[in-house]
Order: sequence, then structure tokens, then C-alpha cells
Amino acid sequence: MNVLIIEDEKPSARYLQRMLEKQEVTVSQMLHSVGEAVEWFHNNEHPDLIFLDIQLSDGLSFEIFDAVEVNSAIIFTTAFDEYALQAFKLNSIDYLLKPIDEEELQTAVEKYKTFKPNPKNVQLNFEDIKKLLVNPVEREYKKRFTTKIGQHIKMISVDEIECFYSENKGTYAHTIDGRDYLLETTLEQLENELSPETFFRISRKFYININSIKDIISYTNSRLQLKLNSYKEQEVIVARERVKDFKLWLE
Repeated sequence: MNVLIIEDEKPSARYLQRMLEKQEVTVSQMLHSVGEAVEWFHNNEHPDLIFLDIQLSDGLSFEIFDAVEVNSAIIFTTAFDEYALQAFKLNSIDYLLKPIDEEELQTAVEKYKTFKPNPKNVQLNFEDIKKLLVNPVEREYKKRFTTKIGQHIKMISVDEIECFYSENKGTYAHTIDGRDYLLETTLEQLENELSPETFFRISRKFYININSIKDIISYTNSRLQLKLNSYKEQEVIVARERVKDFKLWLE
């Protein structure tokens, strides 16, 4: 299997490479920009499989395919779910939401090995996804959650939730009045239920409401620490591989 990674953050690319090597998948090349990728595709044999970040430092990765015809299977990597859902409808194998989970990566690789498309038959049309980026489809997101307290069912408005976090295999909502409620869901399920304008998954453990951020502090190992309005139970850290996307989200 000939594998290529296109990811503008070199630490993230190396992290993905290490995870693939654990699965005995060898990465033959790593590229980091649209321009670099276009030049490489013009001068090299195209790989069987590409791990493709949607947002690169010099533009959206789809611009690569405006300049060169690529005959490879693609697994998209993205922090933006609305992009990923549309990308999934194309002739790709899978998509992975950042931060990439090792088990999900393994599932995607196994899916590729099972599907194993003939590169000559892979035809990608990115027009629909380009339209989506310009005119995002309106989606309905959850406005409230429910939780059972004794014999009672309490409704919690999304506007009242400062953050969601996982602890001891449970998922909790922390509200602006400083209370914590156990929910019957997971952070993974929340990815399709929360508005990306308001909530962002900063790590495997936390989903943060943008309105709850009181302070942002530089932290060790190129990470960021967040101070929230009322949540004080433990440190809230933006994972290193999410820092760039987090900063874009703040804008």
C-alpha cells in the first residue's frame, strides 16, 4: 500500500504517521501545502491512499484537484464536521474528525483494505463540496438536553451549558450556574448535535462553549489552557493537534 499524508501542521502529520506505522502501514511521503502537493503530483506516481487535511496553510486542499487529476482513494481529516459529512458523499473511503482516534484510524484503514478501489476507476468531483463551503447547508442542532434526577427529568437548554466533558466513562454537561449533569450520550455523538459556531471539541475530553471562555493562556508543549467562567474541577487544555483549528474557530 502506497500512502501519502497531506497535512500542513508537521507535528500532526508525524503523529498520524506514527499511528499508521503501529498498524504496519508505511507512509511514503508527507506534504504540507497546496502548492507543494500540486508540484509533487505532477512529478510522481500517485499513491493508493491519501490522508488529506481539508484546510491547508495556503488554501483548501480541494484546490489541488483544480490543478491536477488525482487517481487515489482519499481519507479526509478535518475538524469541521459540516465539511466531513459532504466529503463522505464523494468517492472517498472515510473521514476522520480531529483529534484523530487510533481505533477510528484503524477502522478506516481496514475499510480501505476491504474496499481496495482500482485507482483508474476513482473519479472525484469536488463541485458539491465547494458549493457547501460557500453556502453551508442549514442544519438543525440540539436546543436542549434531558437528564434524569431521581424520579424527575430535567431539561437543560444548550445556552445554559458551559462545556461538556467525559469522566469515568460518563459524559457530563457543566452549566453556567456551576452544576454538573450526567447525560446519556458521548462526546462523539455530540459532534453531530452541536452547532460548530458555538461549540468546539478541544480534546478527547472537552467540548467548549465559546461564550464560556474567560481567558486563554499559552501552555506547555505548544498547547493552550482555557479558563472558563465557572468550571474549575480540572485543567481545560486545548490538545496540540487542535490548536490551529481552535484559533481559526475563535475568528
